[in-house]
Amino acid sequence: MPSKAKTPDGGKLRVKQVRSGIGHPALHRRTLRSIGLKHHQDVVVVPDTPTMRGMLNQVRHLVEVTPAGES
Repeated sequence: MPSKAKTPDGGKLRVKQVRSGIGHPALHRRTLRSIGLKHHQDVVVVPDTPTMRGMLNQVRHLVEVTPAGES
């Protein structure tokens, strides 16, 4: 069952890693990897799902999230 779109671009979020995972718990570093972020200043576009929002909430101090349609 597809999730309801919460953003203008069909439910996509633009995620930018603004802080390094170095010095943070291994769980946070693994979460960054599972989101698709490989290094500092990396940007990925991910679907806006409850699972993804949970992962983003866990590392909210390391990432910047905006709707995919914005710059």
